Amino acid sequence: MALGSVGVWGTGLWLEESRRAEAKDVAAELDELGYATLWLSAGFGQGLPTVFGELLDATARMSVASGILSIWHATTAQAAQGFAALESAYPGRFLLGLGASHALRVDVDEKRYERPWSRMVGYLDELDAQRPGVPPERRVLAALGPRMLKLSAERTAGAHPYFVPVEHTALARETLGPGPLLAPEQAVVLETDPELARELARGHMLGYLRMPNYTNNLRRLGYRDEDFDGGGSDRLVDAIVAWGDLDRIVERVRAHLDAGADSVSVQVISERPTQFPREHYRRLATALL
Repeated sequence: MALGSVGVWGTGLWLEESRRAEAKDVAAELDELGYATLWLSAGFGQGLPTVFGELLDATARMSVASGILSIWHATTAQAAQGFAALESAYPGRFLLGLGASHALRVDVDEKRYERPWSRMVGYLDELDAQRPGVPPERRVLAALGPRMLKLSAERTAGAHPYFVPVEHTALARETLGPGPLLAPEQAVVLETDPELARELARGHMLGYLRMPNYTNNLRRLGYRDEDFDGGGSDRLVDAIVAWGDLDRIVERVRAHLDAGADSVSVQVISERPTQFPREHYRRLATALL
């Protein structure tokens, strides 16, 4: 399925029941602005949340993708049934993104997070046995390391890396080969003041830097422990979060595409995290689409 070169990555705000009517209105505007895909976390409840169907219903052309559905929080039956329902109602417009998530998210009530790669292999085996199933070309993996990237190329349409710099995109493309989909997320801050921009970026990054999956991936790229302290060194902040004027944001998105990405999903970080950044989406659309 076509995801377009630029999409939007939505935060947990989109999952709030009390904001659902507003979320649908924002999605409809994104569709009108020309964004091709809306990536949305599936949260950490059980199964595939209803928000995906509601957003597909609110839009006419845009694809919607789960980024990601945790394989520890949804059975393969729930994933297959949820996909089948969305495919029946909105054919060709939903992409199932699957991920192994993180121990901090999974081991809340009991310890069960172990051997994530093996768990993903088994999950895909079970998913293939479901009837109806989810075709490989309609699913992607939240892949960071080489083993998961290779698995995404072998068993799915490709990879949706999150919290990665451009150098990861280049290495991911080398690992995947020329065919599979590569659709990284890119956080952006539309702020030209370096101090304020990095402050917003660090607020976004702080929680992710507590998760070994992300820090281990960054270590493979040459970042060190001191880069992870205090929300990230300037070097790491500038690599993970694109900040500045529209030209700087366009430059970063273009760098991912030049490095081998097929589609880049832009996550807007703003001073008002409890509000949908509609004006930012509009400004970015004028420059990116």
